[in-house]
Amino acid sequence: MASDISWELYRSFLAVLKEGSLSGAARALGIAQPTVGRHIGALEKSLGLALFIRSQTGLMPTEAAQSLRGFAESMQSTAASLERAAASQGTGVRGTVRLTCSDVIGVEVLPPIVAALRDQYPELIVELVLTNRVQDLLRREADIAVRMVRPRQALLVARRVGQIGLGLYAHQRYLARYGTPRSVADLAAHALIGFDETTEFLRHASKPFPVWRREAFAMRTDSDLAQLALLRSGAGIGVCQTAIARRDKAMVRVLAKQFSLPLETWIAMHEDLRNSPRCRVTFEALVEGLQRHVGQSERTSAYRHRVPPLV
Repeated sequence: MASDISWELYRSFLAVLKEGSLSGAARALGIAQPTVGRHIGALEKSLGLALFIRSQTGLMPTEAAQSLRGFAESMQSTAASLERAAASQGTGVRGTVRLTCSDVIGVEVLPPIVAALRDQYPELIVELVLTNRVQDLLRREADIAVRMVRPRQALLVARRVGQIGLGLYAHQRYLARYGTPRSVADLAAHALIGFDETTEFLRHASKPFPVWRREAFAMRTDSDLAQLALLRSGAGIGVCQTAIARRDKAMVRVLAKQFSLPLETWIAMHEDLRNSPRCRVTFEALVEGLQRHVGQSERTSAYRHRVPPLV
């Protein structure tokens, strides 16, 4: 097996894994299809392994290819971090900062924060990774994360920005047609919007509120944005952030005394980035913007986890 294998071969390998074909990988990478094919052939020869089985439907990864995937993804993450670090060198706030957060935060909360940040620092490039999966900051899958759980990894600088309140809401059109539930028992007669998969959030919410379970949902989707769109369309009753619901007078809270769930909100980044101008100003902008979102005016304290407070 060759000991010095070019990164571009692994990059093509990952693209084929994700796209399922040479043509799809070529489009994703912006290179010619024969080039991708040569890369896969060269990698197989260097490793002494068959990585894909050719079929009429595309390329099927072998067991060997699947076993290598995680290592190649780590290489990809490291390469991306290197590029971002190199782009940020020099004086002033410039280069790329990669943020990760949930879909709802990324679509409903962050855009004005990012816009104001870019107005102030036009040489800053912002990448948004919207996912409910917790990105690994230690592996540099992202530079800064907005999390709804307290970060517990070592080597992270994190700050609590407050609690985002959740409540049950419905659109006025829905309530005008089907009536407003006055008790938890009344929910059995209503169209409920919730998750398809039994998520950690669903398990947490169902403990104090047993009626909130998958079997009771008339509409099921694991997309928070889809749930929000269904609420706004008047399709039924579902969970919404109170700060987002207050923007629309047609959104009405129901059973406020029976259902109220706070989400702890944190901003976190790797301690190695604390002196990076681009990450520092972005971190502070997120803290300030999210404090406004949760309606928290008092100064938040830094969370210390094997590192001194961010000052």
